[in-house]
Amino acid sequence: MRIIPAQPADVSKLIAFREEAAAWLSRLGIDQWQRPYPADRLLAAIEAGTVFMLRDGHTTVGTITLTPDAEEGLWTDDELAEPSMFVNKLTVAREYAGQNLGGRLLDWAGDRAYRAGAQWLRLDAWTTNERLQQYYLEHGFAHVRTVREGTAVNGGPRVSGWLAQRPARPTNHGFVDCTPVPERLPSAA
Repeated sequence: MRIIPAQPADVSKLIAFREEAAAWLSRLGIDQWQRPYPADRLLAAIEAGTVFMLRDGHTTVGTITLTPDAEEGLWTDDELAEPSMFVNKLTVAREYAGQNLGGRLLDWAGDRAYRAGAQWLRLDAWTTNERLQQYYLEHGFAHVRTVREGTAVNGGPRVSGWLAQRPARPTNHGFVDCTPVPERLPSAA
């Protein structure tokens, strides 16, 4: 399997991929990802070079967004001063579930973050999705805090998020990495 950067032509494929994940979550009784994701926001993330796809031949089997930009309102100024990269929208196709592809994508993200000079790989998860939170804990993340409505830091628009982090580190994720070398984070100089 190989990891490649998403391209603008992949927008509809990635939206369908997200809709599949949202339907699965809904069947589990989890209200995460129930609103449609705006195609223009996804396209902007792709054009920024932060969306990656895991491919098995010509089939997209997973996707992850890895960005140096934190969502507003979740992390403190002191935390934002630490070189970090942020995971968003980690998704694995249901037919590929149970193969630890999500865990390996997290390892790939941690390795890429390390190569960019990050100290931390960080994420936020849906506050009511306890299964997802447990998944991240099982993959080496430590819970930092839960931001709830009215407690966002830095005046951000986000009303909630379960925050976690783990050290960025080199790993052997086992994928063929077809992505460009990551740019060094400005705060990692």
